[in-house]
Amino acid sequence: MSALVIGLTGGIASGKTTVSDAFAKLGVDIIDADIIARDVVARGTSALSSIANEFGENILTQSGELDRQKLRNIVFSDTHKKVWLNNLLHPLIRDQMLKQTANATSPYCILSVPLLVENKLKTLVDRILVVDIDEATQLQRAMARDNSQQSVIEGIMASQASREERVNAADDIIHNNKDIAWLRSQVKDLHQIYLNNGNKNL
Repeated sequence: MSALVIGLTGGIASGKTTVSDAFAKLGVDIIDADIIARDVVARGTSALSSIANEFGENILTQSGELDRQKLRNIVFSDTHKKVWLNNLLHPLIRDQMLKQTANATSPYCILSVPLLVENKLKTLVDRILVVDIDEATQLQRAMARDNSQQSVIEGIMASQASREERVNAADDIIHNNKDIAWLRSQVKDLHQIYLNNGNKNL
């Protein structure tokens, strides 16, 4: 197991994947909650069957996969459906995060969790690294990336921790307000710090 677990978080379209990819290129093991969340509802899983039973077969694509966009639109307009879905998926995702973190072999590892602050998962990590971005840029990027309506993205942002809440929870911050070279330089600086302090007493 890695000596240090870094919890990477940030709002929708803040640049978490770009940051985790940069750490991965430096040889750091990445445990990505988004990937785990997709895996636990893959075709043939019991979780997907439960979702189809709850939401109806039209929540599936023609190939039998989960229609994530359709599900997202439903749960962000129906609090009861969202609570039901979270109660189903969060324990499955948490279990996999713990297993994969325990199996990490790099000197430190990155546990990327979009809702780390919101779901109070600080106990799973040694430090919290926040990717910070202003809300206007975040909204524009999310709309362009997901091809979603502004109201949907604004609803997602409203359901997440505020920028201030994330920054206040952070031990370390990467500012994603310039170009990719600037972002990668911050990753390299933190990489060296984490390597030099591969313990829980930074």
